[in-house]
Amino acid sequence: MTVLIDSWAWIEYWKGGKSSKAAAEYIDGEEEAYVSAINLLETYAWVARYYGEGVAKSKLETVERRCFTIPVDKITSIEAAKLKLKHKLGIADSVVLATARSLSAKIVTGDTDFRKMDDVIFIG
Repeated sequence: MTVLIDSWAWIEYWKGGKSSKAAAEYIDGEEEAYVSAINLLETYAWVARYYGEGVAKSKLETVERRCFTIPVDKITSIEAAKLKLKHKLGIADSVVLATARSLSAKIVTGDTDFRKMDDVIFIG
């Protein structure tokens, strides 16, 4: 199975939250794993806000060791715009969904905006 590990899952994993063990199954797993460049932005910003930039850089390296990073290109941007309108998602979530679909990947997340979508492994 191919997965896109959402920012939500990384943050939950690092916080040790109630769904951290479920997130760990994929973060520490053997699946082919991806992140969108948007996920890097979200995770870096969150970690830097709460723990400082030094820790954020270290966590970013962790994400990059586990996952292939997919840049946001023109095709993904246009598809994300369509998904934003169709599902009334935020821009970041739209980009993540478009990226996952372009890879035929399941999004690993607990973000409730994705709760009822077929291409999601909901862990929240």
